[in-house]
Amino acid sequence: MAKNKTPGDNRRVGAVKTRSQIKNKLTGTWTKRDEKSGMFMDVKADPKPFKGVRKPRKAAPKKAAKKAAARPAARKPARKAAGKR
Repeated sequence: MAKNKTPGDNRRVGAVKTRSQIKNKLTGTWTKRDEKSGMFMDVKADPKPFKGVRKPRKAAPKKAAKKAAARPAARKPARKAAGKR
């Protein structure tokens, strides 16, 4: 069975909970963010994510927004031009 090392060996077990990381869609790199201040801390040089830093939660899909977007907008009937023929 695996066992954690003794305390004081400067080794972390588990994720850092006060930080998160997000993926930059343009460059494909990961950016580390401090959750207390909201400031960005570091950017990875390679496309792999940071080790030990939590990734963002995936949001639940919004069903109502998808239905509203799929429905065509109500259109008003076009008025006829007023004038004599």
